[in-house]
Amino acid sequence: MSKKQTTGPEAQISFMNVEPYSLFTDFDISLFKSGKHYRLYEKLGSHVLENQGVIGTYFAVWAPNANSVSVIGNFNGWEKGSHPLKPRWDGSGIWEGWVANIGNGEVYKYFIKSNIGGQELEKGDPFALRWEESPKTASVIWDTWYEWTDSDWLGKRKKHNALNAPMSVYEIHLGSWKRDPSDNERRLSYREIAETLVPYIKETGFTHVEFMPVMQHPYEPSWGYQITGYFAASSRFGTPQDFMYLVEELHKNDIGVILDWVPSHYPGDAHGLYRFDGSALYEHEDPREGYHPDWKSYIFNYGRFEVRSFLISNALFWLDRFHVDGLRVDAVASMLYRDYSRNHGEWVPNVFGGRENLEVISLFKELNEEIYKNYPDVQTIAEESTAFPGVSRPVYTGGLGFGMKWMMGWMNDTLRYFAKDPMYRRWHQDDLTFSTVYAFSENFMLPLSHDEVVYGKGSLLDKMPGDDWKKFANLRLLYTYMYTHPGTKLLFMGAEFGQRAEWNFKQSLDWNLLEHDSHRGVKSMVSDINRVYRSEPALSDKQFSPEGFQWLDTSDRENCVLYYTRKGLNSKENLLVLLNLTPLPRHQYRIGVPEKGSYQEIFNSDLGQYWGSGISNPVLHTSDVPCHGFAQSVEVTLPPLAGVILKLA
Repeated sequence: MSKKQTTGPEAQISFMNVEPYSLFTDFDISLFKSGKHYRLYEKLGSHVLENQGVIGTYFAVWAPNANSVSVIGNFNGWEKGSHPLKPRWDGSGIWEGWVANIGNGEVYKYFIKSNIGGQELEKGDPFALRWEESPKTASVIWDTWYEWTDSDWLGKRKKHNALNAPMSVYEIHLGSWKRDPSDNERRLSYREIAETLVPYIKETGFTHVEFMPVMQHPYEPSWGYQITGYFAASSRFGTPQDFMYLVEELHKNDIGVILDWVPSHYPGDAHGLYRFDGSALYEHEDPREGYHPDWKSYIFNYGRFEVRSFLISNALFWLDRFHVDGLRVDAVASMLYRDYSRNHGEWVPNVFGGRENLEVISLFKELNEEIYKNYPDVQTIAEESTAFPGVSRPVYTGGLGFGMKWMMGWMNDTLRYFAKDPMYRRWHQDDLTFSTVYAFSENFMLPLSHDEVVYGKGSLLDKMPGDDWKKFANLRLLYTYMYTHPGTKLLFMGAEFGQRAEWNFKQSLDWNLLEHDSHRGVKSMVSDINRVYRSEPALSDKQFSPEGFQWLDTSDRENCVLYYTRKGLNSKENLLVLLNLTPLPRHQYRIGVPEKGSYQEIFNSDLGQYWGSGISNPVLHTSDVPCHGFAQSVEVTLPPLAGVILKLA
């Protein structure tokens, strides 16, 4: 196989007089037609190959309702029909052919004449590895060859991705995290982002980054959630190899990479998957099943075997070719329920008359089984907002097989509580305590994501009540509660330094805010609590188990104080957490402790370097005064709007 191909004006572009060439075996076709071909990207699409001593490109595309298919591009002056593909004889609906003397860098589309109404279509390649930069819409012949040097990370990522490992995720939108300081209109490339993102993640202490969709998407305001090129990294930021470099640099610094993956819907762009061969090929014909009213987009036909092969192959592609460490699956709830966001009469029940999408349920089980079979040290994470049972439970126990699930209920309850003026919080303590009723029913990730800082919702800092000091104190308190609550963590970019403005995908974050002590304080506090999360086993060893958490006191509503413990594998690792949810400091506040001895403060969100009031505790020595069901206790000082973590010295 060739990695590069040089062509010139004198090169003859033709099929050449060679034997027919195909990458498909009969077994491949059998797998494809039964929905069990999970490496379709090795077969379909464009592949630069040598055929009988001649370098050229093999094309293969699925278009069963086509009357004819040809390849068009600059190499043939976009002449329709000059380079026709041939249909396979086996009824697979695949058209294939080989064009000599073209290779990497050539732009192309498929010209499809449909046998449905004689439609003439120009389509990009669903399996293209690269696309032209928007607003251009052609596919580009390319490869995914790369000299990876991240074997050290791959050898140890099982430890970093384990369910008992600390996972603190930094969610990032590549186009607006940081732009050229001299020209805010210019996006940074993948390689330029690597130069600044890697040291920043190391400084702030996150264990993983999660990229909002990097797959090719024509409409930038969709933030990547309206994909036309599922197998291509967005050309806005460089080549596939440039993105591989970014992944590799993160890996070389022990930082995991998670990608947002969108199997729920795709846009109706003329060059995309929509009515690809003139028929509803990838979607349903019936709009009650094939059209998404919320996003004005189209829903995959999850019961069609070839579409299932496409989707599972795509998920494996990013794990295989780009070495990513996890997939966060978008909009799972919209896929699981046929009546999602639909009124009566606007949806089609399943074969049993129910609302569950049985095809999606089976797809997720098959997808997760295949991912964990091939890549047992990665994680799949479901964005799922309903009470659908067993989302993050193994398939063999009846679950969907995801590794984790976003804890949307925790997010909604928590933000609602923190938005309240502290004088009213005493009547709403249940908003914070209720989450532990169901916290261990799934493997939950606590998300404060991009969805909470758009569409007029304001930034996280803006949601906090009070003057500026109270806003920042509340924000630091929110993060303390989040990091000491069971589950893994996710923060959207900018939250780590208290971005004031609502997220705007068109411009860089407001990095100039770090000139102010208040914003630097939040960033310093987040860096420190990430360090605590990574270094204290009690915060992760049992983060998905009820054995790792215990409320010690939820009754002090008058003072709005919550007291709980996080438990490690042995009692010496246990942590005591106190939250003071009002701006009044609590002096000589007595708490019962489980063991005699001395307790030290290992974290305090009110420290002066965080722009807090600077109230802290010295080493605390127990006295034989019973409290909270324990035989001994200590007196602590609770700083205003702050969280404190204590540990037996």
